[in-house]
Amino acid sequence: MPDLSSFDLTGKRALVTGSSRGLGFAMAKALAQAGASLVLNGRDPVALGSAAADIAEIGNEVSALAFDVTSHDSVVEAVEHCETAIGPLDILVNNAGMQIRGPLETFDHEHFEKIMSTHVTATFSVSQAVAQAMIARRRGKIINICSILTDVARPTAAPYGAAKAAIANLTRGMAADWASKGLHINAIAPGYFRTDLNTTLMTDPDFNSWVEKRTPMGRWGEVEELGPAAVFLASDASSFVNGHILYVDGAFTAVV
Repeated sequence: MPDLSSFDLTGKRALVTGSSRGLGFAMAKALAQAGASLVLNGRDPVALGSAAADIAEIGNEVSALAFDVTSHDSVVEAVEHCETAIGPLDILVNNAGMQIRGPLETFDHEHFEKIMSTHVTATFSVSQAVAQAMIARRRGKIINICSILTDVARPTAAPYGAAKAAIANLTRGMAADWASKGLHINAIAPGYFRTDLNTTLMTDPDFNSWVEKRTPMGRWGEVEELGPAAVFLASDASSFVNGHILYVDGAFTAVV
């Protein structure tokens, strides 16, 4: 039997932003199943409480912390609360995100700024706040969430793709600055997954058919298939992986 102890997250604590539902919840659940304690984040207290109750059934310690990742002051306050009242953070997953689609020539400027703030600025703010304590301890894992639109583009999704591409290079920059200080910073780039965020796309027969034909594996991803990638990057199993973008996309970006 293979030795899987390097994947064990027992004794580790993870903060997962945007984890009340969808991919964020799936990754949080996988981390908990691997032994980690969880700090869940979201802006909807009801959804956040429900997610925390689900995670608690696994038997791990779980806290729910509602704060706005786009507010620098709220981020600093929340991270300080985690470190002092809940416990040191060993793992951060920057998953909070949103999508607004529209023709680029008429795309609303405020919507563009909102996408950038939610994805790029929030990833920087939360990572910086968490990294300061991690650097002092000379250990920590940060996982940013990119997308297949990091490297490719689709009509009506240019702002989202630009934000995800920025996160990819921010990930590499974080590794350049912080790897020597004991931190591991990587990113996951999911393909098309069956989530609430993609409901409109999944129920569009033409788009659904396009995804199935365009993806070599011939289907959408299931949310449970993303969790193991997060466990790998959060664990000692990835001890020499740093500044890497891991695509979990059914080979979508491998073909033309």
